[in-house]
Amino acid sequence: MPNPNTSSLVSLLQDLIRIPSPNPPGDCRAIADFCEEYLQGIGFSTAKIAPDDRAWSVIGVAGSEDGPSLLLHAHIDTVPLGQNAKWTYNPFGGEIDDGKVFGLGSVDDKAPLAAMLQVAADLSDRLAQMKGKLVIVCAAEEETGGVLGTKWLSENGYIPACDFVVVGEQTHNRMATAHKGVLRAAFHVRGRTSHATDPWRGRNAINGMAHLILDLERYQVEVLEAWPHPLLGPASINVGVIEGGVSANVVADACTVRVDRRMVPGEDAQTVIAELQEIVAARQALDPERSYSVDSFQISNWFQSNSDSPLAQRFLAICAEETGTPAEPVGYLPGSDAKHLVDQTKQAMIVFGPGTYQVAHSTDEYTEIAELETTYRILRRFAVDMLF
Repeated sequence: MPNPNTSSLVSLLQDLIRIPSPNPPGDCRAIADFCEEYLQGIGFSTAKIAPDDRAWSVIGVAGSEDGPSLLLHAHIDTVPLGQNAKWTYNPFGGEIDDGKVFGLGSVDDKAPLAAMLQVAADLSDRLAQMKGKLVIVCAAEEETGGVLGTKWLSENGYIPACDFVVVGEQTHNRMATAHKGVLRAAFHVRGRTSHATDPWRGRNAINGMAHLILDLERYQVEVLEAWPHPLLGPASINVGVIEGGVSANVVADACTVRVDRRMVPGEDAQTVIAELQEIVAARQALDPERSYSVDSFQISNWFQSNSDSPLAQRFLAICAEETGTPAEPVGYLPGSDAKHLVDQTKQAMIVFGPGTYQVAHSTDEYTEIAELETTYRILRRFAVDMLF
């Protein structure tokens, strides 16, 4: 379907890419200024706010308090650049090649942001006729957990509760109604050092950790994979970092591994912690000559929303019409700021946007222009249906 706003949509995405906003360090002042000026220029009232001097977010509001309310959310920070020399394209250039726009944050998350801002601009000459309220949230600090971004905004009352919430992320323009949570932990083994020529005098902590890692692998296969979530598959545990020992000729007396435990909707973090503690206790009982422990718990919640609400069903139908995909909700495997917006959701919340998370956070990140246009059309159709 031809789109008269294609050129302005792509240009808007290029403008956003050309404003660096890597996190860390998380300085979003420049891109927040851009979003605020853009929203003010199309008739939205705005607030630019931050809990510190870097994590600036922008909230734009238009329309009436009477009637339905729609919240469109995207984050304005990106991951850090990493190895600049490995990029084929200028990471801050917004270059176009082979139907794609390249650049850091081009898909995560400036493509959904551009589509949402373009929808707001398209409706700007009809704000007086809007029968409800449109809220645009341009949030800082998502890439490092959202504590200084959406979480802080929500907890301090800056984000109004709305009937329907769209969190912009990379779903290939499918409507996602769930994502996993994360629990991170550190496992420790303490042994006794000795000379490597006589290792029997010591108690090798790395050897003990090897047994504990196998316990975690059995936990994955026998427990977690037995209860898959219908949209997200099973919960998982990954041993991502191992630290131990000081020299090859010394029996290691300490070893630590850091794990990532992905939780599916319905799992309780405290129950998961208890499961990990039980694994440690069982290994300790089998090996009393070493000391086993687990600590350093960091929790990021899962999200799940109601796909049966009339608004969600309408959005799902528009997605199916525009993409030709089945009218079925999907899961989104990474996390998102949706977990911080549960209290701001009256009826339903979804995660939605162009591209795939597998392209995000990568060298030569890109968004396909055709997919970006589809995102824009879906959001625009839904906003018009809901608010006019």
